[in-house]
Amino acid sequence: METEALNEVATKAAEMSMWDLVWASDLITKVVMIGLIFASVWCWAIIIEKIGTIRQVKQRSRNFEEKFWSGGSLDRLYDSIGNRPQDPMSAMFVSAMREWKRTNILKSKTDRGLRGVSLQQRIEKAMMVSMDKELDALDTRLGFLASTGSVAPLVGLFGTVWGIINSFNAIAATQSNSLSAMAPGIAEALFTTAFGLIAAIPAVVAYNKISSDLDRYAKRLENFMDEFSSILSREIDDTAIKAEMAGE
Repeated sequence: METEALNEVATKAAEMSMWDLVWASDLITKVVMIGLIFASVWCWAIIIEKIGTIRQVKQRSRNFEEKFWSGGSLDRLYDSIGNRPQDPMSAMFVSAMREWKRTNILKSKTDRGLRGVSLQQRIEKAMMVSMDKELDALDTRLGFLASTGSVAPLVGLFGTVWGIINSFNAIAATQSNSLSAMAPGIAEALFTTAFGLIAAIPAVVAYNKISSDLDRYAKRLENFMDEFSSILSREIDDTAIKAEMAGE
């Protein structure tokens, strides 16, 4: 009898496939697994989109920097970009040039030093606002990666506990500790744990990588803002000096 029972258990275990165990789980476990699968798919969609966007933005910024430092006219560069900047760096440049063109310091000969300082501050403020706006756009949906990385293992752990409880309930109901009685609950526990990790690990790795790339890019934008502010500051000083000489 004991040998026949063992053979029956072995036969049932061999007939169980992974999907049979998944679909044999109860409603709560299925909801947990479907939610984790959806979170994983959405995370991968965000990861792919962000990696492609950041790579494209960096390439466009590199192209803009080449034009900016080529020694050509800034006015001509501004006119070529127009109102359609294609990357955060060119958007900052457009904001600064727009503020520059709004203020004509040659119209007044009084308080030129104060006007120069005020113009410089407005230009830096315009670039800062533009930089923050562009970085916020690049930062969208990263919060979902962070939330998935921290919450998915806990959701998987909930499914694990639920599966173990179902295993104990099955043992109590059948008065048997055979594999056929315990397998569904154990499968629920293992699958929810696996799905939780599958969703969390890529989300955490991608979030850290993308955040690091955005931090380096933000530093690059800050350096450009400092360099461009210095150029405009010299232009303001030269313009003020020329206006004073013309007024003498």
